[in-house]
Amino acid sequence: MAIAFAHLYDLVGRWAAETPERTALEFGESRWTWRELDERSRRSAGALRAAGVQPGDRVAFLEKNHPACLETTFAATLCGAVNAVVNFRLSPSEIADVIDDSRATVLFVGAELVDGLEQVRDRLETVERVVIVGGDADEYESWLARAEPIEAAVLGDPDDCCLQLYTSGTTGLPKGAMLTHRGIAAHTTAVAEEFSMTAESVSVVAMPLFHVGGICYAFVSLLAGARTLLVREPIPDAIFDLAEREQATHGFFVPALFAAFMQTPERAREALSGMECLVYGASPMPLPLLERCLELLPVDFHQVYGMTEMAGVISALGPEEHRNAERRDLLVSAGRPIRDAEVKVVDAVTLEDVPLGEVGELWIRSPQVMAGYWDKPDATAQVLELDGWYRTGDVGIVDGDGYLFIQDRVKDMIISGGENIYAAEVERAAIEHPAVADVAVIGIPDDRWGEAVKAVVVPAEGAEVDADELIAFCRARLAHYKCPTSVDLVEMLPRNMTGKVLKRELRDPYWAGRERPI
Repeated sequence: MAIAFAHLYDLVGRWAAETPERTALEFGESRWTWRELDERSRRSAGALRAAGVQPGDRVAFLEKNHPACLETTFAATLCGAVNAVVNFRLSPSEIADVIDDSRATVLFVGAELVDGLEQVRDRLETVERVVIVGGDADEYESWLARAEPIEAAVLGDPDDCCLQLYTSGTTGLPKGAMLTHRGIAAHTTAVAEEFSMTAESVSVVAMPLFHVGGICYAFVSLLAGARTLLVREPIPDAIFDLAEREQATHGFFVPALFAAFMQTPERAREALSGMECLVYGASPMPLPLLERCLELLPVDFHQVYGMTEMAGVISALGPEEHRNAERRDLLVSAGRPIRDAEVKVVDAVTLEDVPLGEVGELWIRSPQVMAGYWDKPDATAQVLELDGWYRTGDVGIVDGDGYLFIQDRVKDMIISGGENIYAAEVERAAIEHPAVADVAVIGIPDDRWGEAVKAVVVPAEGAEVDADELIAFCRARLAHYKCPTSVDLVEMLPRNMTGKVLKRELRDPYWAGRERPI
């Protein structure tokens, strides 16, 4: 039963008052009741305030999944501040760029990531205090122990930013999506109802908390009062053991993880068949993989489509559609809009609505929408219309029954394993190689990851391009998951009259015969 809330901290405060001794959160061998989670978050807020954190300030969190990320998020909101959660998979240079962009004064960093941070520590312009989380050098627990729990919270306005998650644009430069109390409340209440999550549920949170599919899914679990099982890293065997041992009922996993589950189908059946609800999203599920999952697991499946700028899910395909033998085409649909979300299809050039069933750019209007991109008014204006519509950059159709079908992307974004990869960013790295004269980066089908990154390269005159060397060259400059896994050599790239590379011509041969084009 989803209950509306006005402030992000209500996710914890409500249950701490109503059921203080019930288990709220589990992580490894540790468990916290709602009362304990409330006290720890309030202590963290007291420590932030003592460190000089003021309303509107940012703190930053850089770590693999850890309860301290949730505690820090709630603590920051109690101070009227904002937690900017950093993607730990980025390269040290990229991490420094994000932290500097946030202008965080306090940085929490996982013990495993300290060495990488030290490489760029002198670049961090605003960080005054670093707190190590976990490991032998842990400082976080003493940070809490020394603090006085905050009592007078700065609740602020529902439209204030309460969480900052980083996403990238077509340039690949990071942008901090400012999610609000109101937006997260709208998302969380609607999705809790969609998944039938209650206080009796047991929910596995395995996706990284820097990702909207990690932290905002955790919020859904917390809102419902469910017992939340936080997983440090999404390792299939560990998830199987956890789901079985704790009798998990709900879980959200990206398609790449479902592909890993299917590598040991009997073990997957044994561990996951008792669950009530399995959710997938963040990238398209290859149809053969989805059909194997449906055949193997007698569980309610939900597909979700969404984006960081909308605090997560904006449309969903429910269990009935997944097993509707007369509408198998729905398996490649993104479902229908969730509660209070409007979707329309617009001609990306004229900005006029297109007729039902015709292709155009998907625009969304919802109370979930972000306040904008942190300190980037021009980028915000490019995607947020004055009347509240958000331009997704995705191209698709809406059929007569209201189902969304995503056809392509306006931007050259690649989704691999649930991670957004921007072609322009990869191209900028690859073109620096002296043997590369021209390059276009595209996404090609991958049965495990959804899409894989391919570089299509024109060699410099008289030069030879070694694929392995070029991939290594990119890996020295970018996070590994962004880099090409294969390289094609061509004499020239196809371009239109204005010089724009015709990436559709490069992609089409790889996607021929696929029911889902992205």
